[in-house]
Amino acid sequence: MTIAIASVICAALLIMISKAPLAIAQGRAKGGYDNNNPRDQQNSLDGFGKRALAAHQNSIEAFPLFAAGVGLALIAQAPMETVNMLCLAFVAARFAYIACYLMDLATLRSAVWGVGFISSIWLMVLALP
Repeated sequence: MTIAIASVICAALLIMISKAPLAIAQGRAKGGYDNNNPRDQQNSLDGFGKRALAAHQNSIEAFPLFAAGVGLALIAQAPMETVNMLCLAFVAARFAYIACYLMDLATLRSAVWGVGFISSIWLMVLALP
């Protein structure tokens, strides 16, 4: 398995990993985890729970752009060393992003978001002739 493919799998798993702190916050909310109306409950969270929800939602939002970038780079047979570097940068940035969101480190969170976003766009640019 290549680093690029493993990175896409890891990025997909990050969607579920980022759900764990949100589920914990929901479980600690008044009445416990509301499995009948989890989205309503998520929207009523504040503090850590609200940040956990935002981190989870952003993980979902970031995945398609990254997956498309990897796909385009692989189809175009872009230099694998560069593709792998960008994939690892994206995954590292996403781990850091989630951690920063949970710890309420807004400025650092924005910086690592930028690293992930630029990595995704750069992968797409590698597909250009």
